Amino acid sequence: MPLPPSRPDSTALVTGASSGIGTELARGLAARGHGLTLVARRADRLESLAGELSSRHGVRVEPIAAELSDASDRDRLGREVESRGLTVEILVNNAGFGIYEPFGHSDRRRELEQVRLLVEAVVDLNARYLPGMLERRRGAILNMASSAAFQPLPGNASYAASKSFVVFHSEALHEEVRGQGVTVTAVCPGPVKTEFLETSQPLFAARVPGPLWTDAETVAKEGLEALEDGRRTVVPGGFAIRAAFAPNRMAPPSLALPVARRLMSRELARGRRH
Repeated sequence: MPLPPSRPDSTALVTGASSGIGTELARGLAARGHGLTLVARRADRLESLAGELSSRHGVRVEPIAAELSDASDRDRLGREVESRGLTVEILVNNAGFGIYEPFGHSDRRRELEQVRLLVEAVVDLNARYLPGMLERRRGAILNMASSAAFQPLPGNASYAASKSFVVFHSEALHEEVRGQGVTVTAVCPGPVKTEFLETSQPLFAARVPGPLWTDAETVAKEGLEALEDGRRTVVPGGFAIRAAFAPNRMAPPSLALPVARRLMSRELARGRRH
């Protein structure tokens, strides 16, 4: 299923576009000739990327700085898009961060901010733009999930649960819109070497063997190809990555939780130090 054709007033709205996977997704869409609306908190990075993409690919690129965990800022984003005469034909929900410590020792406000960004913002933006896509009978939504969604993760409880929501939400929407000219894809990467590691500081990363890592370019490339193909869910990377993470969706908690606890032992130790 091809992506909607680029039009003068159409745009691909990409959240979390200022670095990592979001930047690569924006580059991939611009290379396909799509105009872009780039959304993240860091205006300077968005403006730099906008300049790069518009000059390289000759597409219209609109940078809009916004804090997507804030409902009022999401409303402002919606007004900005509308005021610029743009129609969102492609939506990429990519913004996010993770908390890697025991929930009982974590900051309540930060936990709520994480859920608002990973869950509430995704539902909000999908609800804003999916109806128009269905009315026009064309559109595509890419929701960035994670292999963390495939099992409960002690020491990363709310992040894994939030990404699980994104997977189930996306897969349900994929089935709802089937045959109506619109597609929804959940992208579930394993560990990826991006700024996410610096901002979220997952300690388990030191235990992950090299062959199980993916780069941002691969995640973006295979995610966009899956979206174009109308696929429901994709785990980017080679066979080793899919073999390591995809089966966790089928493992019962009685098997998955002890393994997850060992993997996340350093994150859990953060709580014992308080």
